[in-house]
Amino acid sequence: MITLSLAEIAEIVGGQSYDIPDPAVTVTGPVVIDSREVAPGSLFAAFAGERVDGHDYARRAVEAGAAAVLAARPVGVPAIVVEDVVGALGALARAVVERLGTTVVGLTGSAGKTSTKDLIAQLLQRKGPTVWTPGSLNNEIGLPVTALTATAETEHLVLEMGARGIGHIRYLADLTPPRIGLVLNVGSAHLGEFGSREAIAQAKGELVEVLPEDGCAVLNADDPLVRAMASRTRARVLLFGEAPEADVRGEKVRMTADGRPAFELHTPTGCSDVTMRLYGEHHVSNALAAAAVAHELGMSVTEIAEALSEAGTLSRWRMEVTERGDGVTIVNDAYNANPESMRAALRALAAMGQARGADGGRTWAVLGQMAELGDASLAEHDAVGRLAVRLNVSKLVAVGGREASWLQLGAYNEGSWGEESVHVSDAQAAVDLLRSELRPGDVVLVKASRSVGLEKVAQALLENSTEGEVAGR
Repeated sequence: MITLSLAEIAEIVGGQSYDIPDPAVTVTGPVVIDSREVAPGSLFAAFAGERVDGHDYARRAVEAGAAAVLAARPVGVPAIVVEDVVGALGALARAVVERLGTTVVGLTGSAGKTSTKDLIAQLLQRKGPTVWTPGSLNNEIGLPVTALTATAETEHLVLEMGARGIGHIRYLADLTPPRIGLVLNVGSAHLGEFGSREAIAQAKGELVEVLPEDGCAVLNADDPLVRAMASRTRARVLLFGEAPEADVRGEKVRMTADGRPAFELHTPTGCSDVTMRLYGEHHVSNALAAAAVAHELGMSVTEIAEALSEAGTLSRWRMEVTERGDGVTIVNDAYNANPESMRAALRALAAMGQARGADGGRTWAVLGQMAELGDASLAEHDAVGRLAVRLNVSKLVAVGGREASWLQLGAYNEGSWGEESVHVSDAQAAVDLLRSELRPGDVVLVKASRSVGLEKVAQALLENSTEGEVAGR
């Protein structure tokens, strides 16, 4: 963060100083919300959560080097006290970003946000110092915390924006006004909360509504609901996708022998070939979106193609491909799941299996619940189970309760012999099954919504084995 005195911060957030001997003391480190991450000169923001109250760790934070605490009540150590810590954190981020004058790129979408953000970050780093959202910290706390890590040297600030309802994207965009707004897609994620895809589109489109006239709305030409957002912005529109009208376009899309996407990248300045290190055809759309942002910021098509071909994963548990010493490959995509990302991951698994040929191993899809689908949950889980069979995945292992049983039932009803799927109660049962059944050459995909915690399956399968290198890194 840029250097600010405690007096300046108190004025920005409208707070009252308590137990601060010298208001001229400066915050020179990051703003943190976990006392274990305090560094000398940082500001500790204390939140009262359901199970842990950050105020109880205020003294520990100061003893570890924090200049002060941003708090909702006096805590007996130097503190700036405000009525609403979340609101104060946002106000501080807004003030800092305004002073920096850095180029802010905001992005949202139902699927692929984090992977695309990671690609954009790796592209823009080649142009200059870039700060981006770590993992999926894309809410009203994570976004300002990320923005506050920017310094005077930061040229690009790439911020992922999530939404749980109407108005959320607008709130986040108001905190850190973007010049470039990217909308990836409108899918089924959070359908239970929003009620319809049209409502999801309404929420996602808030990003392009706040763009300035000299800004740029980067929209998916292949998604009709996203493409229609062009009428909701005063900014210039840049289309990406495989549609002929896309300004940044992918042509001759294909998969390599080992399941990685390759394509011709076309931009208004020329074309160049891309062969990605990441697995799965769904990354083509993500790559084209990242390329459109990079093009808008002045990168040449050659630079973009080279960067996309070298880019790996920056965030954990998203198509992390690791080959064990015994030849079993584990694909850990367990961070989150929705119908669109499930289908993409299954297709990637099938492609990896096909690449190994008739003499290769089997493909295993270890899947769990997709949360927040509302009334569409039964149909969507059933459809994913059926797709696994249609893609000739060797075995579906459905893990968990009711929703997992719907996955298994879909596969059972689609299958020929009823042997294509099995339902197990929990992650440990899945691990026990796989440990007894896996053999060299097999490929195992692990995927579910974050609340299921299926990353434990992938981690257990990699423990006590001679691991190979993680691919796509």
